[in-house]
Amino acid sequence: MFAASAALLVLLLAPAGAAAQTTRLRMRSDNVSDWHESERSDKFTGGTIERRELVAGDPEIWITVNVPSFRLTLWQSGREVKSYFVGVGQKEFPIVIGERRASEVIWNPAWIPPDSGWVRDHPGVRPGQVIRAGSAANPLGKLKIPLGGGYLIHQAKGTGDLGNLVSHGCIRMLKADLYDLAEKIVVARALPVTRRQIARAKLSTKTLQVALDPPVPVDINYDTAVVEGGVLHLYPDVYSDRRNATVERLRAELLASGVAASALDDETLRELLSRVTRRTRFAVDVRSVAEGRALSDGRSLPLVGQPGARKAVVRKQRAGRRAPGD
Repeated sequence: MFAASAALLVLLLAPAGAAAQTTRLRMRSDNVSDWHESERSDKFTGGTIERRELVAGDPEIWITVNVPSFRLTLWQSGREVKSYFVGVGQKEFPIVIGERRASEVIWNPAWIPPDSGWVRDHPGVRPGQVIRAGSAANPLGKLKIPLGGGYLIHQAKGTGDLGNLVSHGCIRMLKADLYDLAEKIVVARALPVTRRQIARAKLSTKTLQVALDPPVPVDINYDTAVVEGGVLHLYPDVYSDRRNATVERLRAELLASGVAASALDDETLRELLSRVTRRTRFAVDVRSVAEGRALSDGRSLPLVGQPGARKAVVRKQRAGRRAPGD
């Protein structure tokens, strides 16, 4: 597994609206409160995430993943291009938390099972065996993006994987979303692969491989409390052994968002955390928290929904003092 060092430099999104879209570095360590902080946090975006259509030939792209929200986002020059819902590693095989590097994109990948207990118990395969693309025994599907250390982004079995702990440490995406992500990377980086080659790969089992040089940064976070656009989102602590969803962490997040300490009594914060289940999240405007209406104004929502729908619903909430959704 990926071991976090005492001082790990990771990529941070440039603040939205900055005159020059530059990549900053943020120092994170094991003993600071933002070690697992989502890059979507208002602390890093200034409260606004600018969105853009992909720009061909602009190579400044990176990917972020927040595990508790099961959300993967592609960024370009400090703006969000596309967000996708994903499945992640089981508790016994948790996804790595920290910075990785996407080194290549491979259509129709072969699978070489690692020497692990779950492979040895898997009927029909053995460690080190080459399972060709297209085989029913190959769990990778039509495309994979290696992240190093044996970790991958690859095809999900279906929609049931989204929002669930389903893999052995990898990120799973629906085939259409995975194709979309890979093709956006190709266009942004102007990679030496044509549309015709990609189309042929989709219709065949012939392997098509293209290197990412330099690799695309992939920052994987574990944040159960995210203030995004002035809205507090609480997500399930899916790897409960991390003990991320605590009153102390929630209080620190809200204090950093300008909520007065007097509005953050332990009983209310515990009740907010209890509104989250394994299948639902909880969302409320931070102004409602500050004004003592967090429990009445907030709403429990499905964990996996449509990311693009959130902005319009939040605007509606702020106009009518209702809870947000996405």
